[in-house]
Parts: sequence; C-alpha cells; structure tokens
Amino acid sequence: MPVNNDLVGREFPPTAPYLVGREKVREFARAVFADAPLHTDVEAARALGYADVVAPPTFAMVVQDHTLQQLLAEPDSGIVLSRTIHAEQRFTYTRPIVAGDELTGRLRVTGIRALGGNSMITSEAEITDAAGEHVVTATSVLLVGEAEGE
Repeated sequence: MPVNNDLVGREFPPTAPYLVGREKVREFARAVFADAPLHTDVEAARALGYADVVAPPTFAMVVQDHTLQQLLAEPDSGIVLSRTIHAEQRFTYTRPIVAGDELTGRLRVTGIRALGGNSMITSEAEITDAAGEHVVTATSVLLVGEAEGE
C-alpha cells in the first residue's frame, strides 16, 4: 500500500502531558554532548534567568516522538516503519524547554511529495506548555520507501 496522500491536513489529538524532568534533561544533554552548564547545573541555569536546567534544543524530539507515534499507528497511512527513515528535522522555538515544563504535542501532516518511488511526509508538531502557550514547533520529514512490486 503506498503512502496515503489523504494524510495531508490531518491533525491528531493532543498527546498526554509530558513532564520534563531535571534528570531527563541532564541525561539527554550528556547523550548529545551538550556540555554547557545550563543543561546540567540548576544554579548555572538560574544565574541565566531560568527556573531550572534548560533542555538542549533537540530535546523537543522527545515530545514530538509521541506525536509521530500517532501518525505511524494510523491504519490507513501506508507508512511501513521498516521502510521509513527520519530524513530531516527542524525546530522553531518561542522559548527554551526547562525542567518542570509540562508539554503537550499536537501533530499535523503538512505535506507529502513523491521522490522517485518514495514518499516524503512532512509534519509539524506544535508543542505547548501547561498554560497552552507555544514553546516549539518541531518539523519532521520522514522518507518512506516503496515496497518492492508497488
């Protein structure tokens, strides 16, 4: 089954709130070699005006993953995970993610285009805080390969 072009414009329900933990931020920072003190040291972050440690910019992917799981679970999507790679990622921030934030993501498929026998699916996850204020928009492009014989 090819990727369903009717996915364009489809919006998914908000994800369950994700509470950003201090240790998760520290673990993520270590994993991506983000060694600036504001990512691991509360006092360093507070000295810069933040309430707690600040997540590296790519941390938004943790929340966005919950939204992408909704897309991958769509029975009519035509997306086969074993033929899918994450081709591109962008983040547009209103403010940094800080430990203690409670974040919710809402995914919308914004485009599908053919590339050879493959499909490129672009989606945007709007990530908001507990007050409903925008924190970051995470844009992903998934490249889905065509199955043999399609």
